[in-house]
Amino acid sequence: MTRLWSCMMGPRLYKIYGDFPRLQSEVYVPNALEKIGNKIIQGLNILYNIGLYTSPFLATSLYRWEQFTYISAVKCSTGLGLLLIVAMVFRGFGRRLNPVYMSFLKILAKAQQNSPTDKVMEPLRKYEFDFSAWPINFDWTETERYERKPRVYVDRGLTRRKGGIINQIATMPCQIIAWIVTILIGKKMIYPGSIQLLQIAVDQYLLQGREKLIQEQGGLRNKVTTRDGNSIDTMLVDRRGKKQYPNGKTLVVCCEGNAGFYEVGIMSTPLEAGFSVLGWNHPGFASSTGTPYPSQEQNAVDAVMQFAIHGLGFREEDIIIYGWSIGGYTSTWAAMNYPQIRGLILDATFDDILPLALPRMPACMGSIVTAAIRNHMNLNPGDQLSLYYGPVTLIRRTKDEIITTDETQLRCNRSNDLLMKLMRTRYPELLCTQSIEVLAQWMSEEPALQGAIMSECGVDNDLCSTLLATYITEQGESHPLMIGEDMTDSDKSKLLLYLASKYLVDYNSPHNNPLEPCYFRKPWKPLSDSSYVQVD
Repeated sequence: MTRLWSCMMGPRLYKIYGDFPRLQSEVYVPNALEKIGNKIIQGLNILYNIGLYTSPFLATSLYRWEQFTYISAVKCSTGLGLLLIVAMVFRGFGRRLNPVYMSFLKILAKAQQNSPTDKVMEPLRKYEFDFSAWPINFDWTETERYERKPRVYVDRGLTRRKGGIINQIATMPCQIIAWIVTILIGKKMIYPGSIQLLQIAVDQYLLQGREKLIQEQGGLRNKVTTRDGNSIDTMLVDRRGKKQYPNGKTLVVCCEGNAGFYEVGIMSTPLEAGFSVLGWNHPGFASSTGTPYPSQEQNAVDAVMQFAIHGLGFREEDIIIYGWSIGGYTSTWAAMNYPQIRGLILDATFDDILPLALPRMPACMGSIVTAAIRNHMNLNPGDQLSLYYGPVTLIRRTKDEIITTDETQLRCNRSNDLLMKLMRTRYPELLCTQSIEVLAQWMSEEPALQGAIMSECGVDNDLCSTLLATYITEQGESHPLMIGEDMTDSDKSKLLLYLASKYLVDYNSPHNNPLEPCYFRKPWKPLSDSSYVQVD
């Protein structure tokens, strides 16, 4: 009976890898009983998710349907419950009679009962199964024995603190509506990858992508727990000590977009460039548990960074953080909390989500949208970037249709605002009326015309580089760098354009195309113009 119960409640098995890794996998074939049970359970899961997302409409319809009584609802629920029990019994007996599944169950039980060392995990990694049963490879509590600095936060929840008690009472209805809107639709609009029906639709693609990473790249899947109890699904491709990968000693931590998964996401770019790579899925995405609220996002990337440093043994100085789109939020949060990293690369990232959200919603909902974002989904990479002074590269996609308020105008790309905030934070003395206007004009032009503007302004790269190096040598590399106090407005404009051209890289592409490996280079910092050697 115990074994039958274990088979009923055990994880679903998908594939078995051959001589792990790099050889063809074998699809696990369930017998007839298990197939029937799986189909019924899958169908009930789809019905549940459809019912969950359409519950407001269903409740209204059932309320108006006089013939649908309370007793009818109880009968319907009881029938579905009995069907679920029958499906689980079928599945349990089917697995109990399958020697392949029973062998897998023994290996899984052993891994769950012991500390998951590499030796224990090796036989388990030959199986592809539901991640909920995967043993924990790195627990947040393990970091308690390491000395850690307090975490840095940037809070722009302005609506919660404006005015006194009277004002708070007056705005309470708006706040309540904003909270409800965030839960029902706001979170799903900002993070569509967390929608369960979408995940069911792309499940096979994720499975194939994960299989490709394991077989072709030697990827290792790991479960990392966070301080708030979530389990984060991660994938590591470790290339340390491999001569064919000179960049292998550097780890790239990838932060995906709002509908991105590591299985089919941005990991491919640093992998083609020869780096070691660690990918992870947002809370609530695919096999990661939780919900992608800002606090859970912060805890997730924090746990991933701790796993990289203390679990995998990478030095903080050997880590590059790479964020794409909305992944710029977790990337900049990690950068300001781990300032010794080798660099930060932000691809198609915005400075603040509110200016992007307001034009996409009805004007009458402006105050509700503002309250919802500022109080519950306050994604502000620009403010967080202001607290990071290490090497950084901003990749602006010149045909971006997502992080812009007008896709026909390059000046409306929010990467421009991110760059301007970077300049204000790091080189405040270089900003004057003339230099700001010149920089704004430069950012508004296509790459082919930017060189003409720099020539017209008389920008000499060698002279600017020497001037910058001289100042840092004499005054030190302070934060912010106060260079420009005694410069003319014209000289400020020249140096500001030079710096902007070093931090900003234009990529002629729409938002969702993969980044070409040649654009993935070492983030720039003063006194160093070198970059990583790229893959042909």
